[in-house]
Amino acid sequence: MDTRHLEYFVAVAEELSFTRAAERLHAVQSTVSSGVAVLEREVGTSLFIRSTRHIALTRTGSELLPQARAALEAVEQMRRAGARAAGTVSGSLRVGMLTNLESLGLPAAFGDFHREHPGVELSMRTSPRGSTGLVDDVRRSRLDVAFCGLPLEDLAGVHAQVLRRQPFVAVLPAGHALAGATELRLADLLDDDFVEMPAGFGNRKVVDDWLRGAGLRRRVTLEVPDLSTVPAYVAAGLGVAVVPQQTATQTMAPSAGRLVVVPLAETLVWELTVIARREGRSPAVDALLGHLAAHLPASS
Repeated sequence: MDTRHLEYFVAVAEELSFTRAAERLHAVQSTVSSGVAVLEREVGTSLFIRSTRHIALTRTGSELLPQARAALEAVEQMRRAGARAAGTVSGSLRVGMLTNLESLGLPAAFGDFHREHPGVELSMRTSPRGSTGLVDDVRRSRLDVAFCGLPLEDLAGVHAQVLRRQPFVAVLPAGHALAGATELRLADLLDDDFVEMPAGFGNRKVVDDWLRGAGLRRRVTLEVPDLSTVPAYVAAGLGVAVVPQQTATQTMAPSAGRLVVVPLAETLVWELTVIARREGRSPAVDALLGHLAAHLPASS
């Protein structure tokens, strides 16, 4: 029995979609479909109920899924034991990324990692759901490692390693009535429109959770997918924003003279972490986590 066919089966069972399973495995959908069909012939029965709009496990499929997972884990343990014995690290790593991480020096860190472990292949991707999507992808084994900006209390069940902590600041158009303030409360800005990231992105969730806890609400009238572009939209008069301090510092140059950054009275902190599963990690994952800990030590 081909272990690759077991991987196809498990991915389709978890995604309940041949398309999503193929994307997760970096495979062609027809290859996944044919691999599952071969497995079904080998076990002598259907594993999925298929229709044009729906896919579900058959009773046999549900019974065999834990066994398929156990078989794949056993094979992976054998690979890890072999790698440890040979003193080498190899394999492939799927890494979830956020935008606006230039200040971390990630290209150099990954370059050093590649030179240390040339047998490890890296592929990097983002999620349209931001940090929330990346955490979900790690939990569901779609990603091996990911950077995210959610608070530690939202990362239950995964290994989380803090890389950066920084306070939030208010970003206002230069002509704003509060532009001359030395400090602002979030409540001072609630009459304004806000420029924000989409729901699910870590920095937005920190602010939304704080406002919800304080019984306050704001108007988000413009959502943009890249945090680094938020100050430019503020400078264009589309609202105010609350962003991590480093974002404001790094992205204001093109809008110099049209923006003002004001510290917040509230202690709102954005944490950038690197996450991975707690159990069943490959030697390549552990090698990358150790490398990042050494090359990107936590700082404020």
